[in-house]
Amino acid sequence: MKKVLITFAALAMIASVTSCRETEQKTEEAVEAAVEATTEAVEEAGEAAEEAADAVEEGAMEDAAEAVEGHDDAAH
Repeated sequence: MKKVLITFAALAMIASVTSCRETEQKTEEAVEAAVEATTEAVEEAGEAAEEAADAVEEGAMEDAAEAVEGHDDAAH
């Protein structure tokens, strides 16, 4: 009977260790996925900011060109 209890306890311990390893692996995978998703989101946000800056710069240049053209027309 003592051997049966020891065997059962050993199996329970092995099962819990295996379960902990699986949980640890799943956690690591989830963290890696979250880091990857965050990295992609940051890159996309950076690209969007660059595009917005380019659009603002282009609009400012167009406004300046129109102002110069309007000034030249008024001077002539």
